Amino acid sequence: MSSEMTSADYIKHHLTNWTYGKHPDGSWGFAHSTDEAKEMGFMAIHVDTMFWSIFLGVFFLWLFRKAAKQAEAGVPGKLQNFVESIVEFIDTSVRGSFSARNALVAPLSLTIFTWIFLMNFMDLVPVDWLPSLAAWIGQSFFGADPHHVYFKVVPTTDPNATFGMAFAVFFLVLYYSIKIKGIGGFTGELTLQPFQSKNKLVMLLFIPINFLLEFVSLIAKPISLALRLFGNMYAGEMIFILIALMFSAGLGMGIFGGFLQLGWAIFHILIVTLQAFIFMTLTIVYLEMAHHEH
Repeated sequence: MSSEMTSADYIKHHLTNWTYGKHPDGSWGFAHSTDEAKEMGFMAIHVDTMFWSIFLGVFFLWLFRKAAKQAEAGVPGKLQNFVESIVEFIDTSVRGSFSARNALVAPLSLTIFTWIFLMNFMDLVPVDWLPSLAAWIGQSFFGADPHHVYFKVVPTTDPNATFGMAFAVFFLVLYYSIKIKGIGGFTGELTLQPFQSKNKLVMLLFIPINFLLEFVSLIAKPISLALRLFGNMYAGEMIFILIALMFSAGLGMGIFGGFLQLGWAIFHILIVTLQAFIFMTLTIVYLEMAHHEH
């Protein structure tokens, strides 16, 4: 941590995205403070989130394509073994949770699990390494104040990324619900349950109540998907940042912080993997529900 920054400034700096958007004067550019980033509003772009999510997505495609091109029937190599183990794991998960026939579900599940795992895994990179590198590049080549160079490296700590993925899954759920069941069947699921009656007048009174309950349940799916992933990864990143503050508090606290950081990193591997698995599993379950009548 820089001696010119307080603990609060250090935490705020590490939790601020590299933001590009429209300034109040009408010009477009990068934000140089958290206040400028807030003023840019909804249409601002978090450049670091976009960069790392796209980079890791391309890396995933490149790695699996390389493994597919090198695949052989004989003794497989290490890369082929690694990729095949992931594919078999995803295939088992899909077969156990999805009973309908849809060629999209397995590739989608593989993409979701691997991509989210890679984005989560960036949380295990020491919190100061890449932001310090970005600050050095900004100062050396662009003359920027290093304290105003923001660079978050964990895309899943940005709710824009988690909500984007969650809404993509939600739109697929809506698409297949309408495609498989039709407009009438999907509407019926939202209005004719859980309260039912053989009396048509009573059933008519139940329709708005049923719709309210089922609509809340429907909307809760993408919100829970996004907030669960964001909340867990954001909390993990915050703990790493707080531990990093201990390194500026003297040798003794630095050594203690080192042990804490190692212990939390080992435990965090479980969280990184588990959150990717939960997002994938819930996606499969939601698509399964979309393919069958309630």
